[in-house]
Amino acid sequence: MAKPEAHVAEYKKRIVKELVKLLESYPTIGVADLTYLPAAQLRQIRDILRGKVLIRVAKKRLIKLALDALSRKKKGIDKLEDHLQGICALVFSNENPFVLYKLIQKNKSKAPAKAGQIAPNDIIIKAGPTPFTPGPIIGELGALGIKTKVEGGKINIVEDKVVVKEGGEISEKVAEILKRLGIEPMEIGLNILAVYEDGLIYGKDVLAVDEEKLMSDLVESFYRAKTVAKEIGYFVKEIVEEMVAECFNSCKAVALECGFVCPETVEESLAVGEKSVLMLADKIKWEV
Repeated sequence: MAKPEAHVAEYKKRIVKELVKLLESYPTIGVADLTYLPAAQLRQIRDILRGKVLIRVAKKRLIKLALDALSRKKKGIDKLEDHLQGICALVFSNENPFVLYKLIQKNKSKAPAKAGQIAPNDIIIKAGPTPFTPGPIIGELGALGIKTKVEGGKINIVEDKVVVKEGGEISEKVAEILKRLGIEPMEIGLNILAVYEDGLIYGKDVLAVDEEKLMSDLVESFYRAKTVAKEIGYFVKEIVEEMVAECFNSCKAVALECGFVCPETVEESLAVGEKSVLMLADKIKWEV
């Protein structure tokens, strides 16, 4: 006997249908967790990003139904299901994944940690001075594995310490120490977990590009590549002018060394000759 089909409320069907339509319409789709995002902040973010980013909050099961329904039309989009967690939302945009992630990050603000929250990244207490005078706080820091010493009547943290790893739960003790140190490790805003574009899923670790470091690394790599190319004599347009100049200077130096006069060396050869004549004249005059 066939099992009766489960009844699905009409409003849920409408939500899934709307999500499918949006998933078809936008090239870039992100998955976000809104667990620690206040409603007022969400409204503010929506207003700021209006026209660039569309945000739809829905139950995890309804999002999965929409992703499954579109899996044949958009290759790999169902893989976003692996990143659904917390209070789920889909983020739609015509921007590429990296621009989308940057837009979202710009609209985040720092906040203190609370006990029970999940660390969005490794939470690190950096080495350096603290405002604390010696007292029970030394034991509290030590209980968290934080090495300290006293300098100038103040407690100094000796080395960096990861007190909560990414994805770990923040304890009450850690939250209290962070608050007293003035460290705000939490971010209020959309927590983008992954972004889909053209069959590929980009995780947060890939999207969070440090642009300044990237540019610095690219410039350094460029100059290193130029140096190697010049060393091995590999001619490319980026170094040909420098290599021609170096060859010219080397040839000119050899010509001057062996007294070979040519249009490129005549002026310097005459100067060298004049200097030699003057030195010789001075020597003769001195001997006379």
